[in-house]
Amino acid sequence: MNLSATAQATLLLTCYFIKASNESAKPLTNVEWGRFALWLKEKNRTPAELLAADPKPLLTGWHDKQINAERILALLGRGHSLALAVEKWQRAGLWMVTRSDPEYPKRLKSRLKTSAPPVLFGCGHKSLLNAGGIAVVGSRNASDADLLFSKQLGAKAAAQSITIVSGGARGVDETAMLGAMQAGGRVIGVMADSLLRAATSAKWRNGLVDGNVVLISPFYPEAGFNAGNAMARNRYIYCLADTSLVVHSGKKGGTLNGAEENLKKQWVPLWVKPTQDKDAANEMLVEKGGRWCEEDIQRLDLASLLTTSLMSDNSGKTDQPDLFSQVDELADLFSIGVQEPSVEIHYVQESDEPKATANTHTDFYQLFVGELSRLAIDPLSRDDLIEKTGLHKSQITDWLKRALDDGYVKKLNRPVLYQYINTRSD
Repeated sequence: MNLSATAQATLLLTCYFIKASNESAKPLTNVEWGRFALWLKEKNRTPAELLAADPKPLLTGWHDKQINAERILALLGRGHSLALAVEKWQRAGLWMVTRSDPEYPKRLKSRLKTSAPPVLFGCGHKSLLNAGGIAVVGSRNASDADLLFSKQLGAKAAAQSITIVSGGARGVDETAMLGAMQAGGRVIGVMADSLLRAATSAKWRNGLVDGNVVLISPFYPEAGFNAGNAMARNRYIYCLADTSLVVHSGKKGGTLNGAEENLKKQWVPLWVKPTQDKDAANEMLVEKGGRWCEEDIQRLDLASLLTTSLMSDNSGKTDQPDLFSQVDELADLFSIGVQEPSVEIHYVQESDEPKATANTHTDFYQLFVGELSRLAIDPLSRDDLIEKTGLHKSQITDWLKRALDDGYVKKLNRPVLYQYINTRSD
């Protein structure tokens, strides 16, 4: 399988190739990768350069307690494991897209910024990843009535050319996805586990062959069920969609946690199906900001759910791009000024590819200062800045200290707040 050098380096640094317990070095988490990637970009380097025969000199100046140079070097040394794993996954029909690839979902980048998964594994048509649609979520142990509603919802979405986005889990998720697929509709499934098995399953075969289904996972394709992964993938379901509908939520568990996170982050509108189940958290979600939808599937107007979503997307929140939407306008952290050729994966540490140089050098610290001039006109805390920019705490701390030294901000005490200082003489 042909992968760019950047993709190879990203896979080596962030992915498991065997069961987690057997890995000698733990791959970087999304947050850790975000920190390291920003540092590389600030140094005007790319991940591809780390495939050199001796990448150690390139790490000079990198200091992080959680991500030491030895860990990075150990991860980069797994070339043989990468080649074997990719060959196995390719035979099963899997592909990989990284944040630097044009097929990577734009909604994930814009909403999650540096917390977006560095790699997505998948099968099916990649073009569906940017289709948007309705995220349908619900309990695994849903009632027959809720399962019927979910199936009919999927079929209705298919009839209106609206994509269903869900998690592939037993219950509401799977039923809505199958309802859409069986009606010839489009489906995006975000799997928390067993992607390799799903890719060869008869359950999804027709949809995959017809080009109407894409199954993806940010996790090791051969991973079994893990509660943490199941919780983590919920945000990707919401962030790939344009609006969402909770069919049934228990008073604890992944459905509730995912819906609450969406309400807090305001990724997409949250619609909730009415229910008479006293053990459901549906009413609680409405009290927290969700909205009731029509209970009768025949009268439910899916287009209105999407129209409301589009109106809220244009309501001003996106008028002011934040720090990393500006980065995305520059393409991505490692979309550089020259086209990077694909290279065949072999067990080699040295790339034959010439080092690419960026046409322009972006100073992310100066972008941050520009954001301060907008965000910190009135004093605000470090945590407020973390929330507004999506930057990691350590990066914010470093840049705030530098901004203080450079005279861009002043620090107020009790409580500790930061305020931008207009340094222009006019």
